[in-house]
Amino acid sequence: MSQPAFSHTSRVYWEDTDAGGVVYHASYVRFLERARTEWLRAAGHDQTRLRARDGLLLVVRSMRLDFLAPARLDDLLTVTVTPVSAKGAGLRCHQAVLLDGRPLLTAEVEVACLRAADFRPTRIPAGLLAGLMPTPGAPC
Repeated sequence: MSQPAFSHTSRVYWEDTDAGGVVYHASYVRFLERARTEWLRAAGHDQTRLRARDGLLLVVRSMRLDFLAPARLDDLLTVTVTPVSAKGAGLRCHQAVLLDGRPLLTAEVEVACLRAADFRPTRIPAGLLAGLMPTPGAPC
């Protein structure tokens, strides 16, 4: 696997865990979402502005999660985002949740670009993709 394009740290809080202090499975989806949001922001694409200025929404279309090991209360996690491909209205990313470099979860996430006015798919603008996708031939 290539180097991630982006990584974000996230602490595990009580609200993320079950009664045993282990991260509840649905909490991983929040960790992944936060990392994708910060990845977009770091590339200069605030989602509020995308909606207000361009009338666009980036929404999860599908997600495949592989749970490899548990995270626990107070763990400091690294959540990565690596864009894999983009075509038309779709963007596919590989994400991972790591603890001390060890993968706890891997995910394949399909994001769709929709028009905010009617929730219909629309091509991802080239200007948006330029800051997100790796340059061909360059390492991620």
